[in-house]
Amino acid sequence: MAQDDDDAVPVPARQRDQPVAAPSSRAEIDAFLAKVGTLAPTTEPGKRGRLIFALDATLSRQPTWDTACHLQADMFREAASIGGLDIQLAYYRGASECRASAWVSQAERLARLMSAIDCRGGSTQIGKIIAHVRRETQKVKVQALVFVGDAMEERLAHLCRAAGELGLLGVPAFMFQEGGDPAAEKAFREIARLTRGAYCRFDPGAAHELRELLRAVAAYAAGGMRALADLSARRDPGAIKLIEQMR
Repeated sequence: MAQDDDDAVPVPARQRDQPVAAPSSRAEIDAFLAKVGTLAPTTEPGKRGRLIFALDATLSRQPTWDTACHLQADMFREAASIGGLDIQLAYYRGASECRASAWVSQAERLARLMSAIDCRGGSTQIGKIIAHVRRETQKVKVQALVFVGDAMEERLAHLCRAAGELGLLGVPAFMFQEGGDPAAEKAFREIARLTRGAYCRFDPGAAHELRELLRAVAAYAAGGMRALADLSARRDPGAIKLIEQMR
């Protein structure tokens, strides 16, 4: 995967047909948040968490990309009082473009990176994302992968093999699906299962649902259960809800 902070040269490709969206279930989102809360702490004391924030940047994704650009600051805010979080942006678009940014520790820096990227037609390249995460965690431990997308157009067997290798390295993948494409759901669930992560679907355009999911994973990546308990003590609504589900 290329590593570049700048916008990339466009690669001509077809635009993927958009799947028909199916409504997500509030119970599914609550179940996801509960599962995140039961995972073990992910960082050693005094060390910052590392999270790879990966998004499908093909043409149908522009509205969600813009939403994620605004919401990413919530991840940094959640992690700031826990010990901090370094985030790397990864994305794919076009026929073969798949890139990753440098590691950043400020929301403003990540926002600038995201605002410089426009979504373009192309096919999914989830396998490249997983392979990149594997290489990164072999250098320095990555606490979590967050992936946001709406489709899967690759061979499921190949993705499962790559996910299994990532799971052996102890990196959970949190797979967030926008809409209701059945092929994407099947693949995302398997990737989450094989990496001991979690899967959740959210409604197209539902910024509040995506915000909850991103904040929960940021807290997990930065400090595990202790971080969620601290949020609850500060009367954070999302953390209170999560703690209640774990009792």
